[in-house]
Amino acid sequence: MSPQVVVREGPFMEDFFAEVEQRAVAPWPTGRADLHWHVLFSPDVLEQRLVAPYQEITNRPGLAPVAARWMHTTVMHGGPMEKYAPGEIDTIIKRVRQGCQGIEPFDLTFDRPAIGRVAVECTARPGAPARRLWELTTRVDAEVTGGRFPRVPNGYYPHQSLAYGVAGPERADRRAMKVQLSDHPGEPVVLRAEKLTLVAQSHDRRFITWEHLADVPLGGGR
Repeated sequence: MSPQVVVREGPFMEDFFAEVEQRAVAPWPTGRADLHWHVLFSPDVLEQRLVAPYQEITNRPGLAPVAARWMHTTVMHGGPMEKYAPGEIDTIIKRVRQGCQGIEPFDLTFDRPAIGRVAVECTARPGAPARRLWELTTRVDAEVTGGRFPRVPNGYYPHQSLAYGVAGPERADRRAMKVQLSDHPGEPVVLRAEKLTLVAQSHDRRFITWEHLADVPLGGGR
């Protein structure tokens, strides 16, 4: 039997954007617009419920806080926009729209943030209804494109990131942040998922932004 390998995380936050640029599967370089499906919520609600309450945690050297208008629960990271053939994105939208008619809106409970290795994120539960959206979008994308793009993520859990670790002269101290968070007030936040949103998304090694492409309501709503 092989000895158990124990992976120990370092005390400082790593650069999220360096990791996505260099990952072995589906690297995502600076400035390239990739297709993404998201569940999005009201920026005003996010500002009040998730952004403002944790600014003491997320606003520090070594982190790039996510503004409420750019907060997102990623469902699927697709291929580069320029690699989709004419008509493929329209077909994907049509098929996802058909699939979403059988998926009713649902609540997601976002827990208090956790201090991860590359990001400060709030995981959400239950995962099952959100996972149905991941299964739908990744299946449709693979069917329409002939599987040209890898399945990203390869295993799914819903979450929202409040801040990303970034490169620079200072790095955020994860242990100090955990200590601060342990004394910080805050409760789980319940948000209603009512639609999927398709975007062309890019990053500049500090911020993630996108161009809106389409909204697809859940349950056949408008």
